[in-house]
Amino acid sequence: MLALVAVLPIVTALVLMVGLRWPATRAMPLSWLVCVVGAIGVWGLSPMYIAALSLQGVVTAVGVLIIVFGAILILFTLKESGAMETIQYGMQTISPDKRVQAIIIGYMFAAFIEGAAGFGTPAALAAPLLLALGFPPLAAGVTCLVFNSFPVSFGAVGTPILIGLNFLRDPVAGAVKAGGVNFVDYPTFAKVIGEWVTTMHGPMAFILPIIMLGFLTRFYGPKRSWSEGFSAWKYCVLAGACFVVPYLIFAWAMGPEFPSLIGGLVGLGALVSLTKKGVCVPKETWDFGPQSGWEAEWTGSIATSAQTEFKPHMSQVMAWMPYILIGAILVLTRVNQLPLKAWLSAQTIPFTGILGYKTVNASLQYLYLPGTIPFVLVALITILLHRMDGKKTAAAWGTTIAKMKAPTIALVFAVALVSIFRGSGANPEAAAAAAAAGQAFTALPSMPLALAQTVASFAGNAWPMLAGFVGGLGAFITGSNTVSNLLFAEFQWDTAGVLGMSRQIIVAAQVVGGAAGNMVCIHNIVAVGAVVGMVGKEGLFLRKTFWPFFIYCVIAGSIASFLVFVHGSSYF
Repeated sequence: MLALVAVLPIVTALVLMVGLRWPATRAMPLSWLVCVVGAIGVWGLSPMYIAALSLQGVVTAVGVLIIVFGAILILFTLKESGAMETIQYGMQTISPDKRVQAIIIGYMFAAFIEGAAGFGTPAALAAPLLLALGFPPLAAGVTCLVFNSFPVSFGAVGTPILIGLNFLRDPVAGAVKAGGVNFVDYPTFAKVIGEWVTTMHGPMAFILPIIMLGFLTRFYGPKRSWSEGFSAWKYCVLAGACFVVPYLIFAWAMGPEFPSLIGGLVGLGALVSLTKKGVCVPKETWDFGPQSGWEAEWTGSIATSAQTEFKPHMSQVMAWMPYILIGAILVLTRVNQLPLKAWLSAQTIPFTGILGYKTVNASLQYLYLPGTIPFVLVALITILLHRMDGKKTAAAWGTTIAKMKAPTIALVFAVALVSIFRGSGANPEAAAAAAAAGQAFTALPSMPLALAQTVASFAGNAWPMLAGFVGGLGAFITGSNTVSNLLFAEFQWDTAGVLGMSRQIIVAAQVVGGAAGNMVCIHNIVAVGAVVGMVGKEGLFLRKTFWPFFIYCVIAGSIASFLVFVHGSSYF
């Protein structure tokens, strides 16, 4: 019964956005209201506690909105300065083939940004660039959402593993003390999990690009043909090799901090160089066809470039300089060994004891958020680098501000819903009343945990196949692989122990599923919809990304099942 009530807000969002095609600006407030009713009526939470949790979510939403604002600002600053047309010109010199451009930008460039920043940043940056290169807005957004998967487990310099599995520190220490595992410390455990994660992600780095290009040509090409995308399979394999080799080396040799960062950076340089030499590049050039033949639902409020010939307004180095600065600043501010990360992350606006509840806290790391440093910072630097006048600068900022209204409404209610989900496992008023009466009090499991426990009770030995879907559910609800791991890692650990399966492999499946869940999470979809001008059409993105997510989890689940079958519980 708890699971049925907990799933209602999710079902509401799905029905309204996917079935009835409501915009997230209307669907998410209603979904939040359904969550509130369940929290009060079934979980017994007080309205004041729910208000505190909602305010906690608002603070988190502000952080996400700062990232969205910065990404949109970069896009329109580059448009106004002439840099975007220069980049388009340069991309045409590499290859005018949209399949090749999708791989270089949607796959490789986004993987590097994911490794450095994470938290939805790659899709928010890469999608507008594809849009400017002539991709339909829907195709640009879906491409970047789907590719923002296998790099995610090592995103933000390893945050989903290093921070996301934090609640496993005590269980791991207990297992070491009991002699059931040979790990000497948590960092070693995190590295081992990263090794299993690459085992599950690795094949998808080759398979997913082929699927995605087939998807592009089938649903957005003039001939509506799968084969036009699949015919570029050699180029996809080449791209996969460029990324996976450094990805595996750094995961197995150094740990979870740098696989995606270095894999994307090295892979991007190698792939661009090989593409210019024509290695594995398809012989025939593929494009989306004239915009007059596009379906109405593909487009939004930001016009796709209709130009077929572009002129450079500056050098390629100068045009790309904002992105180069973004990448460099992200690395400098995200590496633990450098002092900038500690200083920037310490600059916070704290919100402690919201509405008097000691356990309901939030904070805004206003300088550590990618939206401020580097996005807004680089946008300001670009004004000087590209010698923009006041009129162009005002146009870029004015357009950006105008486009923030709809995503603000959707994200505030979506993240407030997530906060209630996460906080529903505590009931401070009921606990205080029981303590005053000298009685014991046991809170109900949180809404996400109730859902996961119900699924596990029916799964049994099929759990390795389903563990990734739980991770994906967590990402869908919370918008973060890191938070999904924080929610479900202990549950996955315990479930594996009860079923006599390798805890390492099952926890790794959780991490992989949470990464795949980035394709379908509401946060990312709203953010991407905003930067490509398709606010209110979030349901379209969700319908397109669900099947790649499903296929991803099935393949990763099959690998996990095979690993569990081979190793049993020999790997603790």
